[in-house]
Amino acid sequence: MPAPSRAAGAAPPSDAVAKAADALAEAARTGVPCPPVRGLIDAADADDTAAAYAVQRLNTERLLGAGRRVVGRKIGLTSPAVQRQLGVDRPDFGALLSDMAVPDGGTVPAGRLLQPKVEAEVALVLGAGLPHAQSTVADVLRAVDFALPALEIVDSRIADWDITYADTVADNASSGLFVLGGTPVPLTGVDLRAVEMVLTRDGEQTSAGSGTDCLGGPLNAAVWLAGTLAAAGDPLRAGDVVLTGALGPMVPAAPGDVFEARISGLGSVRVTFGKEEAR
Repeated sequence: MPAPSRAAGAAPPSDAVAKAADALAEAARTGVPCPPVRGLIDAADADDTAAAYAVQRLNTERLLGAGRRVVGRKIGLTSPAVQRQLGVDRPDFGALLSDMAVPDGGTVPAGRLLQPKVEAEVALVLGAGLPHAQSTVADVLRAVDFALPALEIVDSRIADWDITYADTVADNASSGLFVLGGTPVPLTGVDLRAVEMVLTRDGEQTSAGSGTDCLGGPLNAAVWLAGTLAAAGDPLRAGDVVLTGALGPMVPAAPGDVFEARISGLGSVRVTFGKEEAR
């Protein structure tokens, strides 16, 4: 389980954690993916999950120090098929920062990301915090102000997406950017388990799924996240955006692609990937 943010006077990160964080930060800065960091993480701590979250936390703290702002969290690895692929039995999470948000219908500039892929999700926006480590579905239902359709544009700073659970956790759960739809829907008006999703690229269907494909329902994913963060001392707060996890397979994105997701009961959300400028 991840630890909360370091308090003043706490011990600095280990050399291995710092090296892994530096490699990922340099890849993000230069646009050149780095080798997997799992070897460094394994050397940092017998608990590679704790070490991986320490890497994630260190780079997040660096970004906050540069003036960026946490606006919520994303949940990853909610699909049983993806969990089996990576040999894990649990989801992970990463931080959503203010400059990761792309407006609905907006354009991602060419070169902004390294290896982008797109997935459609249900986003929850909280009207109240979730401070309890034993959060329930009822707690989440009371805390959620509204839901929105969302596109998460995942990315990996690690070359060729050659990742394990430790790699993706360290890399902020392979976060990139996110796009939120613009019409809030209260949960009284939609059963998130029953929603159906279709994702298109340039008008052709590329992915499909339903609410039950996300840990049995997006609310289940939100309960897991709320309890995990509260137990770690860094609970979800009022105003946070929660991306609850993919409803279907992710799809690689290329310059010029236009993606649109339609989620029944929630509406649609769209994003374009900018074309590379001619040399």
